[in-house]
Amino acid sequence: MVSDPVPIVPWARVPGALPAAASVAALIAALGWLLMQGADWHFRYIGAALSGYMVLAAGVALAAAWHLRGMGFGVANQVTLLRSGLVCLIGGTLLAGGHAPSASWSLAAIIGVALSLDAVDGWLARRLGLASRFGARFDLEVDALLILILAVLVWQAGRVDGWVLVIGGMRYGFAALGAILPVLRRPLPPSRRRKAVCAMLGVLLLICLLPPTPAWLAGYAAALALAAQLASFGTDIVWLARHAEAMATVPGEPA
Repeated sequence: MVSDPVPIVPWARVPGALPAAASVAALIAALGWLLMQGADWHFRYIGAALSGYMVLAAGVALAAAWHLRGMGFGVANQVTLLRSGLVCLIGGTLLAGGHAPSASWSLAAIIGVALSLDAVDGWLARRLGLASRFGARFDLEVDALLILILAVLVWQAGRVDGWVLVIGGMRYGFAALGAILPVLRRPLPPSRRRKAVCAMLGVLLLICLLPPTPAWLAGYAAALALAAQLASFGTDIVWLARHAEAMATVPGEPA
C-alpha cells in the first residue's frame, strides 16, 4: 500500500528558515537605507533587491521543504541565505545601467563581504556536521548568480567589452547543454580546483569593478578569469566523457 504524499508546507517543515529569511530581509532594508544616505544608491536599487530576494527566499523555502524533510535549516544554510541577500542587493545596482554605484567603493565592499562569506558557510557545514546535498546546491546556485551579476556589472560599467558576459553565462550554458547531452548531467566528484576557480572568478571580477582599476587592467583580469573558467569546465567535460560508460547506471543530476 502506497502512503499519501506528505504535503509541502515550506516554512513549517524547515525549522529556522522563516526567522532567517525575515532577518536577511530586514538586513537588506537597513543596509539599503544606509547606502542611500551615505552613497550614490537609489531607492529603486533597494526595492529591486528586496523584490528579488523575496522571490529567491520563497524558492529556497520550497526546495528546503522538499529536500531537508523536516530537518532544521541550519546555521550554514543561514549564512548562504545571508549571502544570497547580499547578492540580491548587488544585483539591484544593475538598474543603474553603468552609472554609480556600478563601480564604487560601497558596491565593492558589499561584493567583498559576499565573496568572503562563501568560505564561511562551507566551513560551518563541515565543522558542525551540517553538510547536505541541498546546502551544496544552494551554495552553488548563489555562487553562479553572483558571478553572472558581476559579469553584467563589469560590462555595464564599460570596463570590458561584451565578451565578459560569457563568464557569467558559462555555468548556465553548461546546464542547458546538459539537457541535450545527458552525460553532462552526471555528478562530478568534489574538486578543490573547481572551488578555487570559482573564488578566483569573483575576486578578478571585483578587481574589474574597483574605482581605480584602469580599463586595460580590467581587460587582463577578465581574460584571466575566462581562461581559468574555460580550463575548469573543459576539464570537467573531459572527465565526464571519459567516465560516461562507467557512469551509465548512475542516476543523473545537474553537475
